[in-house]
Amino acid sequence: MTRKKVTIREIAKESGVSIATVSRYLNKVSYTSPETERKIQKVLDQFSYTPNAVARGLAKQKSNTIAFITPDITNPFFPEMIKSIEYIAKRNGYSLLLISTNEEELKNKDFWNNLKSRYIDGFLLAQSDLSEEIKGYLDKVQMPFIRIDRGVQSDSNNSVSVKNYEGASLAVRHLIELNCKKIAHISGPKSVFPARGRLKGYLDTMKLYDRTPLVYEGDFTLKSGTDITERLLSEHKDVDGIFYANDLMAIGALKTFKKHHVQIPENIAIIGFDGIQLTEMVNPEISTIKQPVKKIGEIAVDQLITKIEQPDLAGHVNVELDVELIVRESSDRQNQRDS
Repeated sequence: MTRKKVTIREIAKESGVSIATVSRYLNKVSYTSPETERKIQKVLDQFSYTPNAVARGLAKQKSNTIAFITPDITNPFFPEMIKSIEYIAKRNGYSLLLISTNEEELKNKDFWNNLKSRYIDGFLLAQSDLSEEIKGYLDKVQMPFIRIDRGVQSDSNNSVSVKNYEGASLAVRHLIELNCKKIAHISGPKSVFPARGRLKGYLDTMKLYDRTPLVYEGDFTLKSGTDITERLLSEHKDVDGIFYANDLMAIGALKTFKKHHVQIPENIAIIGFDGIQLTEMVNPEISTIKQPVKKIGEIAVDQLITKIEQPDLAGHVNVELDVELIVRESSDRQNQRDS
């Protein structure tokens, strides 16, 4: 038989104090005398009473919850990051709320009012930039946040990002070392800061090696990789190297290469950016510029919790992490020759 959950009213009655006094003791919002505290705690222990976390959050206007705002939860890059975010959050006594939304919704003040009304203590923003009006509102209501991935901008404060420019340069130099003569870049949206960094890295490195750039703009999706690669192959039949601004577009392109009987890497060498696990599960396995996804999540959560719990001590910190070239079958021509 299920035991009936004791209420705060019953705790107050057994303790011989008011409901308000019990509430103050549970939520630690004002002074309660040691004698009164002992009386209340004795009854709490007697009934094995566990305070309702939601109710306590309402009293303190704090819920020990952080939100992760992402533009596309279906992109494998984000779930991999979320695992590390949730682990660090739980270790610090916080739960994680996932919010997948679009840029238009982020411009709506009602979205942020709803977030604030749920007593979210802070959030990680993996979405594009916020309007000045929304930034002002968040500052006014003192809701801390950390920018990551697509949320990072050139003038961002409190962000965790990677060296996108350097990573793109690594990718292009790798393709040049393979003796690729015509190297194309399928970029991400130019409105997104990481995509712009990768595009600039591509352009500058091509210029350094006296190569003519060839750029098509994608949107980071599988379909984008499939469709734009189709267009690229029809308009430039002599392309023999492609740098994709993310892994998902590179994976989407495999369908197009198979359709046109293009051998990878013999006819075209390709490389992506991100280092998602899916690049190891397709055929051929895809070379990539690997981001330290786990580390990004860990650092971002640590920064956010510091801003929540010690706002006077938390300054503006911008972290930029190194990336790594991972060579796999899609660009391993040396292995092809050896075999």
